[in-house]
Amino acid sequence: MTATLDLSKFQATGVETCFHDRHIGAQIYADLNGSNWRLKDYEARGGYAALRKILKADGGEGLTQDQVIAEVKGSGLRGRGGAGFPTGLKWSFMPRQFPGQKYLVCNSDEGEPGTCKDRDILMFNPHIVIEGMIIAAYAMGITVGYNYIHGEIFEVYERFEAALDEARAAGLLGDNILGSGFSFQLHAHHGFGAYICGEETALLESLEGKKGQPRFKPPFPASFGLYGKPTTINNTETFAAVPWIIRNGAQPYLEIGKPNNGGTKIFSVSGDVERPGNYEIPLGTPFAKLLELAGGVRKGRQLKAVIPGGSSSPVLPAEVMMQCTMDYDSIAKAGSMLGSGAVIVMDDSRCMVKSLLRLSYFYAHESCGQCTPCREGTGWMFRVVERIANGLGRAEDIDLLNSVADNIQGRTICALGDAAAMPVRAMIKHYKHEFVHLIEHKTALVAA
Repeated sequence: MTATLDLSKFQATGVETCFHDRHIGAQIYADLNGSNWRLKDYEARGGYAALRKILKADGGEGLTQDQVIAEVKGSGLRGRGGAGFPTGLKWSFMPRQFPGQKYLVCNSDEGEPGTCKDRDILMFNPHIVIEGMIIAAYAMGITVGYNYIHGEIFEVYERFEAALDEARAAGLLGDNILGSGFSFQLHAHHGFGAYICGEETALLESLEGKKGQPRFKPPFPASFGLYGKPTTINNTETFAAVPWIIRNGAQPYLEIGKPNNGGTKIFSVSGDVERPGNYEIPLGTPFAKLLELAGGVRKGRQLKAVIPGGSSSPVLPAEVMMQCTMDYDSIAKAGSMLGSGAVIVMDDSRCMVKSLLRLSYFYAHESCGQCTPCREGTGWMFRVVERIANGLGRAEDIDLLNSVADNIQGRTICALGDAAAMPVRAMIKHYKHEFVHLIEHKTALVAA
């Protein structure tokens, strides 16, 4: 399934995707038969050429640790898991001369509602993540790594394990990789489907065999991470971008996107569109173009609202979203977040109160219970929204929701409290009239 996009400025550089290393612009479609993910297929697409380049293997030129980090910094690559922190800068925080064990962790615990990109990368192009992790480990002087995979996609965990076996058998992973003297052991670990384990310190706790609850920060993982040792954590898509950057250089990758927003980003488009799916486009692409790639709003209806970065990001009205480009800075300026890249499209048939009800239930259910504002507040917000949605709301409930959200946001150990509060505040900010109508008339303004 393909869609139209002007590729003239990108094809010259041979830009490839995280899935099948195909050109940008087509919908990212997977080989549903699973026959194109093997090591031989990945190497036929130029796979592990970047690793050979930095290790001076098979004629590679050889790069120092500083040179690898400089390339990643120069590319403008920012974390693709949600926070958008500069990847090269994060790598530079790792104390490379630390005398003990250090760890590298891939966060594949993809649990944000609407997000489904990382599981497809791991399922249909797992070696690109493995290569990216080996390069990162080399750059930071790390010898042991883990990929923490969401527990509800066990077939993805099994696929990644199979890819690890292939890489080890080929001498691309393990001791003395490609005869270079550099060793890196990489292991897969599956969680059990807890959303909170997507938070990096809760992930580390779970990886250690403990209850998955976030840690206080500081100390940060770079100094006190897995088993109390220096640890660097990046998202699946972030690691998947690294091999192309090393093969082709920082500047070409940066030029694909825009300043401060280098490269491409995979967007999981869902909701009221004709062709939901994963789309990889240059950062800075207009939202209108992404919507066009997804076939437009379903059944010719009118666009009403968009949640641009996963369910935790504030909703934006159609007229605001249509002026945005898909990058960190544009979405932030509009009052939301690019987040994980989960674009949830809502047409004019959606009741925003009932949409918020589903989101509020999710965050109340997924709270780990460690922080009182989140443990009590998320359930409180859900019950108030539920009361309004069922026609039992009171006039003071709108102010009550804003008050509870205000007392959660910024008052918890991790960002789940903020993630629960921001959708509530944004829905009331932009669609207060729907809440008022339901309270006054006991029926929704529009049918859900």
